Amino acid sequence: MPTVVLLDVSLSMTRLVSLEGTEEYQRKHLAAHGLSMLFEHMATNYKLEFTCLVAFSSLWELMVPFTRDYNTLQEALSTVDDYDKTCLESALSGISNIVQDEWGVCIPCQVILVTDGSLGIGRGSLRHSLSVLSQRSEESKFPLPFPFPSKLYVMCIANLEELQTTDTLDILERLIDLNNGEGQIFTIDGPLCLKNVQSMFGKLIDQAYSPFHAVLKCGHLVSDMQMFPRPEPVIIDEELEPVPKTINTELDIVGFIKIADIASPPVLSRHLVLPIALNKEGDDLGSGLPEETEDETSASQIAGKMPSFCVLLHGSLKVEGMVAIVLLGPDWYGMLYSQADSKKKSNLMMSLFEPGPEPLPWLGKMSQLGPILDAEENPYGEDDSKSPFPLQPRTKRSYAQNVTVWIKPSGLQTDVQKILRNARKLPEKTQTFYKELNRLRKAALAFGFLDLLKGVADMLDRECTLLPDTAHPDAAFQLSHAAQQLKLASTGNSEYAAYEHNIAPLQTDFSSSSADRL
Repeated sequence: MPTVVLLDVSLSMTRLVSLEGTEEYQRKHLAAHGLSMLFEHMATNYKLEFTCLVAFSSLWELMVPFTRDYNTLQEALSTVDDYDKTCLESALSGISNIVQDEWGVCIPCQVILVTDGSLGIGRGSLRHSLSVLSQRSEESKFPLPFPFPSKLYVMCIANLEELQTTDTLDILERLIDLNNGEGQIFTIDGPLCLKNVQSMFGKLIDQAYSPFHAVLKCGHLVSDMQMFPRPEPVIIDEELEPVPKTINTELDIVGFIKIADIASPPVLSRHLVLPIALNKEGDDLGSGLPEETEDETSASQIAGKMPSFCVLLHGSLKVEGMVAIVLLGPDWYGMLYSQADSKKKSNLMMSLFEPGPEPLPWLGKMSQLGPILDAEENPYGEDDSKSPFPLQPRTKRSYAQNVTVWIKPSGLQTDVQKILRNARKLPEKTQTFYKELNRLRKAALAFGFLDLLKGVADMLDRECTLLPDTAHPDAAFQLSHAAQQLKLASTGNSEYAAYEHNIAPLQTDFSSSSADRL
């Protein structure tokens, strides 16, 4: 996921920090040292990460747009100038615009705020911005939470004792709360020095930028792999006590299925799968990504010559047009598949399904799927002309039934007119008349639209008075009977108002004689 580094370049960052036995450093030098360490780590382990650098004081400036060139980011750290007071709100608004212009509002993003904990003074300071939070209009609302999924990490170039002398820590924690609680505050343990700054940024790397390594197994075939980006823990809302679920570091392929059968399933996240080559001593030779230095290039070439199950799997899935179902944990599955970036380039990807035994209803329970050889006959047919999927549900779904919906007035008007047309053709349309009448009656009772029943009853009474002299006598009886039944149902407190009750045609001498003739 993209990363935005927000660097404080206000005058408070130029405060001197005396280090024993060495020259004096400014806090901005400590911040640059920590960010250099982060960029070096990402250049080695997160080569595919897009990162941008934004500097801010009373105004903000995009120093480096989103890039994978970490040398450019390193150089920009040494060219940042010093400016005036701190105004964090405008910088947060600028970040929101930058990310939305580049990635939209659906891509998760990580924001790293590097500051000394000074909140600014007067109007525009963070303390002032939060104090008037409830008085803001919709047009001038605070930029947090961001409109895109995000995590906000605050890296304070200050120790905990320094922050606790004021309300700075409480205000920064409120900043995390405004971001839906997504993020964390990091402070320096002990005195301000290069070693402790490295330790603080090391904690950030361990939490947010450590690569996820796993072992992929399929029978006797095994391969070390890396997933990018790192899969996040999943919290199941249905549980009484939600516990974050994490995927196992040993992933087992339990079977293969055609792409056409699995279709386009809903997934939690998608990840790039990269093979990791190990030499005979078990040392990591890299993930096979393009390198720049000679040493890295030689290691990559050695890794490319070693056999890898991930490479074999990728080619097989691409040629056969299938996906591999992977067991991620107890009752949690995902799929491995080949995704093409262009006509000549494709990647091995992994998508994570929702946790549960039946993440894809049209396939049924994953644990009940088995090999074709176990079936009495080939479910795909001898010439692959049919498919056993999708499975038909045991119970009829509500959305598969004919449900009366009145989203627009025209829909209700159509249903009422249909009843009136059948009423004018009684007794020939008796069955159709009562079928449409009962459908409208049940829908009105379900929606609590009792006034509709009384209105339709009045219409039927009026139709009864407008019957011509040549009309069949049974028509008047049926219309009066239907109108009376609707009036009883409109009261809502009689047995005729029950949802399960149906209005039956009135049995008359005319209707019985007609039935005898038929």
